[in-house]
Amino acid sequence: MSESQDKLRGRLAPSPTGALHLGNARSFLLAWLSIRSRGGTLVMRMEDLDHPKVKPGTAEQALDDLRWLGLDWDEGPDVGGPHAPYVQSERIEKYRRALSRLKDVGMVYPCTCSRSDVEAGQSAPHVGEDGLRYPGTCRDRYDSFDEASAALPEARIPAWRYCVTDEHVCFVDGFHGPQDQHVHTTVGDFVVARHEDGAGYMLAVVVDDAAMGITEVLRGDDLLATTHRQILLYRALWLDCPQFIHVPLVVSPDGRRLAKRHGDTRIRSLRDKGISAEKIVGLLAYWCGWAEWGEELTAQELLPRYDLAMLSKEPAVLTDDVK
Repeated sequence: MSESQDKLRGRLAPSPTGALHLGNARSFLLAWLSIRSRGGTLVMRMEDLDHPKVKPGTAEQALDDLRWLGLDWDEGPDVGGPHAPYVQSERIEKYRRALSRLKDVGMVYPCTCSRSDVEAGQSAPHVGEDGLRYPGTCRDRYDSFDEASAALPEARIPAWRYCVTDEHVCFVDGFHGPQDQHVHTTVGDFVVARHEDGAGYMLAVVVDDAAMGITEVLRGDDLLATTHRQILLYRALWLDCPQFIHVPLVVSPDGRRLAKRHGDTRIRSLRDKGISAEKIVGLLAYWCGWAEWGEELTAQELLPRYDLAMLSKEPAVLTDDVK
């Protein structure tokens, strides 16, 4: 293996908040093919910080479904590795240290605003985080986290927000090309964690990808807009930023993300119906433009066909004939 291949590291990062479906599977297959086709290393990381939505047994089911589809990984919660643990809920101390570094340089502050507070503070419609822009209401309101906590009911704790500076964040996406966002205008100061110790998706994913040496992040383009915020965190923490590749989602004919109303597209349900892994992989390859309709393939057989340039810029559409 060449030196460049040895350093190429990608990751699969499912969240155990629901069953793996065809849309998830397509993104994971693309991430797997991108790394495996070039002889790199794949990391499996379970992103289970969204505690209220985490469902028992879902993490194990996701690993089983991905293996059934023919995907494998070199490091992960079930195989170990040099960057263990590979489950985010077991890495809280790392997020605590990262949050402490951001506190030390004055880049985060405690925020007591609820969603309704943010909505009430909108002077004009903005396209941003959850459709809202945060104007920095709490930026200079509290001297400490304890003071902010005292201003809330006992059942709530403050969130941690990142202080956005007046700068444009630019990067070149591996699929969508040059990207430019003025984060201060689009979303304003954004939440990095809703946990006192820094355990939250936005901060955790940056800390973990850097700690695990991830050089390429391939994921759905529903996360494209969040990348500018993550880049700000990489810079603030003096961490190396990976290459980002955002691919189109699988959507229903009405253009919406897959949901129960569009039929049961869960991999487990398709398995239970007796549909083979090769048939599903063939469908995912068809959506990518690498296979004929009805062709059955293994993930390994797709490796020589992998060509990101053939992927349509438009989302793949789940039609009635593939439900």
